[in-house]
Amino acid sequence: MNRKLQIFLEYKVKEDRLEEYEELMKDVLPALSEYGAKDVDWYEAADQKTLYVEMFTMPTMSHYHALKKLRCTNEHPLFSKLDHVVEGGIRKVHCWAFIQKQAD
Repeated sequence: MNRKLQIFLEYKVKEDRLEEYEELMKDVLPALSEYGAKDVDWYEAADQKTLYVEMFTMPTMSHYHALKKLRCTNEHPLFSKLDHVVEGGIRKVHCWAFIQKQAD
């Protein structure tokens, strides 16, 4: 059985860069599909100002590792634009993969 691979990215945005960040996300979110991401969701924390989460599924761990490298470094021309809007820079983007469990 093929279990779902759920990806979570979490980071805090600089308060004075929120407008710029939200404009960038209009390009960032659709670009994720180029790397195998599906069912992309984007959230702002209800109780922690400027904290954001992206969630999506990926087909394989190889896809996840490749995208994680692009999202957490300055190698990608689009994703690297987030470096100056994220608190602490792009290296502070936290990225995790979870495999869906099934109760038998």
